[in-house]
Amino acid sequence: MKKFKRSKTCGELRAVDAGTKQVLNGWVQRKRDHGGISFINLRDRYGITQIVVDENAGPELSAVTAELRNEYCVAASGLVRLRPDNMKNPEMATGEVELLADSIVILNKSAVPPFQIEDKPSAKDELRLKYRYLDLRGEFMQKRIRLRSELTFAVREWMNAHGFYEIETPTFIRSTPEGARDYLVPSRLYAGQFYALPQSPQLYKQLLMVAGFDKYFQIARCYRDEDSRGDRQPEFTQIDIEMSFVSRDDVLKMTEELFAYIFNKCLGVELPLEFPRMSYDEAMENYGTDKPDLRYDMRLRDFSAFAAESGFTAFKTALVGGGTVKALVVKGGASYSRKQIEDIEAHAKIYKAKGLAWMKVAGTEEQPVLEGGVSKFFMEKSVAVTNALNAKVGDLILIVADIDRRIANISLGAARSKLGQDLGLCDSRKFSFVWIVNFPLFEFNAEEERWEAAHHLFSYPQEQYHASMEADPGAVKGDLYDLVLNGYELASGSIRIHDPELQKRVFRIAGLSEAEAAQKFGFLIEAFSYGAPPHGGIAPGLDRLAMLMAGDSSIKDVIAFPKNSFAQSPMDGSPNEVDPKQLAELHISITKPESD
Repeated sequence: MKKFKRSKTCGELRAVDAGTKQVLNGWVQRKRDHGGISFINLRDRYGITQIVVDENAGPELSAVTAELRNEYCVAASGLVRLRPDNMKNPEMATGEVELLADSIVILNKSAVPPFQIEDKPSAKDELRLKYRYLDLRGEFMQKRIRLRSELTFAVREWMNAHGFYEIETPTFIRSTPEGARDYLVPSRLYAGQFYALPQSPQLYKQLLMVAGFDKYFQIARCYRDEDSRGDRQPEFTQIDIEMSFVSRDDVLKMTEELFAYIFNKCLGVELPLEFPRMSYDEAMENYGTDKPDLRYDMRLRDFSAFAAESGFTAFKTALVGGGTVKALVVKGGASYSRKQIEDIEAHAKIYKAKGLAWMKVAGTEEQPVLEGGVSKFFMEKSVAVTNALNAKVGDLILIVADIDRRIANISLGAARSKLGQDLGLCDSRKFSFVWIVNFPLFEFNAEEERWEAAHHLFSYPQEQYHASMEADPGAVKGDLYDLVLNGYELASGSIRIHDPELQKRVFRIAGLSEAEAAQKFGFLIEAFSYGAPPHGGIAPGLDRLAMLMAGDSSIKDVIAFPKNSFAQSPMDGSPNEVDPKQLAELHISITKPESD
């Protein structure tokens, strides 16, 4: 490569370089032949430069040019010259110049690619993942991987400037199967014993606080063996942060300052100095989710008072049973067809709604009239209903009733989320942050008939609940907080328990006996007995943050080598069977499930 080493990148040449001799290295994006002249777009991760081979080229250069195909890796040398005015390309950074080639050397040939490498991938996801190394060559993925790199650097830059130590915690740890399943790693030296890959560095970062490292962070790889759903990955990256001698407000303020720096540095976007806050109960009542997308309003409204006075049996049954009736106004939704409404209803039923009632607002602004659906039960109160719901002529009103208040909120909230997408209300260039605070500390597991931690076992119960935790676990609020961005949970954190006796009480409420708690978490309890400081932290998801900053909806597009939706890698074929000899060394035998 000494002879053909590049002097400039393919995105670097400008008009000031005209008249200089340069060498470029890259891949053939496209070749166009026009009579005796060939135009070659040469690409690397920095950009594209047009190479020209004209009619004066010698036989050797002409022969090499004729051989070129897309994705051939080549070195091209020649003279930089200005393009004619009518051939300049303002959409290209290098569009004012071209390289008149005097030599092209093929560094490596390419087979015919399985898909066209272009700005916006058009190939199916599975094909892109199988040939990920080709997919990564395109501008679409190059931009996203660059953004991820810049994001990671910005995090480290801010953290280092504010006194945080970057400390690595183990990736071979003790298995503590609370929550998602662990990925297990068998020990060769200790037959029948296993390490686990960390679902998070939670316990270790708390131990670092006990050790006196009062400001810690880590770009941490984490692993969860979850069933295939949504856009989750079995391995992911989080910005793990912990601080000592802090309250909730200290952690929130630190996170806001960190994000303001990241967005300014990476995107040139100015974020507000403070993000709005919303209680968990308020989020569930108004949006039907603890991850509300605030890029658009469309709040859920309590419709119980009107429902109680109506003759509609389904509504009254829900209210008599202690439930609720909630309404959602869709601006301009009166144009929706019955089929469109049924599609929304089908989506709400995924979240256990028993049905979706509806009405449309017609008439005039002075005298609105409800029509269609269940309107006959409310027609006499058209004005009162529309005023209460702030519904206008041309709007659609959707209604869900349920004995279980949670089901009514969540199912109508799911309809709201679908409508936000369908109506184009989710502008990817807009960033709407909100803190969700005051989460329940415990939730009841009906299948196992026991209380369990809503987030994890180490979150601090708010002071006012300490005396009554055992008597009414469901009422206990934790010092927990989630940062939500555009309908995604972006970060989750809490103030932690640092008192060993309080930690033991939480273990007992969650159904862990003293012996079981000692067996699983004895080392943590023991550490707390040596002067553990008050501490708390947060862990923003780096993959999801990069996705939202890029304006994407799939975290696969910001991870270099992701797994597919089934936790498999089409490229290298993992997971795969291994040699029986390896299994024998690990003292493992395989029992496969019987086929149906």
